[in-house]
Amino acid sequence: MPELPDLEVFAHNLDKQLAGKTLKWLNVNSRKAKVSADDMQQALHGHKLKKVYRSGKELYFDFGKHTLALHLMLHGQLHLFKTHNENKYTVLDMNFDDGEGLALTDFQGAATPTLDPPETDVPDALDKTVNAKWFVEKLSKKRSAIKTILLDQKFIRGIGNAYADEILYDAGISPFSVANKIPDNKVKDLAKSVHSVLTEAQKQIIKAKPDIISGEFRDFLQVHHTRKKETPKGEKILVKEGSRKTYYTEAQELFE
Repeated sequence: MPELPDLEVFAHNLDKQLAGKTLKWLNVNSRKAKVSADDMQQALHGHKLKKVYRSGKELYFDFGKHTLALHLMLHGQLHLFKTHNENKYTVLDMNFDDGEGLALTDFQGAATPTLDPPETDVPDALDKTVNAKWFVEKLSKKRSAIKTILLDQKFIRGIGNAYADEILYDAGISPFSVANKIPDNKVKDLAKSVHSVLTEAQKQIIKAKPDIISGEFRDFLQVHHTRKKETPKGEKILVKEGSRKTYYTEAQELFE
């Protein structure tokens, strides 16, 4: 599943490719959409795309009066095309006035388009408000494992399984630590790691795949990597099985 750094790069590249163009038509074939295909078409047809940006785990297409959000879920893929979309399993496709088009596909049909997504008070992981002070205050009230909290999109938006492991490894905190047992100095390390890991990942993705708009590139990850047995520091990578695999090392401090 694409996570925050992936989506940030996708948004940058799609904005560069599509912003300023006028939507000619929109087709929607989604069982997840909460409004009809006709309503989406009527709301967006003939409007100029002002900007493409990321918010949490979604891509936002700002058409001025209305915004179209796309959540790729686990298997959603984005494809640029010229004039005609020939991609299978299309959930949504849009064509612009110059013949450029974008298709969202998903063989499971789970990728979700949303017209005018509601505003939320939950901060994005890269919001300026998500700093050491914010983490110290918020985590003091939490008794769950710290990784569980980082993955909770009602607590903080944008972090997924792979980057939760990377952030906690960088901060030197065990993913199984009880959140309100983590000392303030380590919480401050966590806050720094959230920003540094997510922003550095974007740089690595752009360097390796400058035009990427779909998929994942994670060869540079330190600990969350199926083919690596050790971190660059030589630490043995441990894996805990579950609905989501957790990658970690014994060097990460456990607070409980």
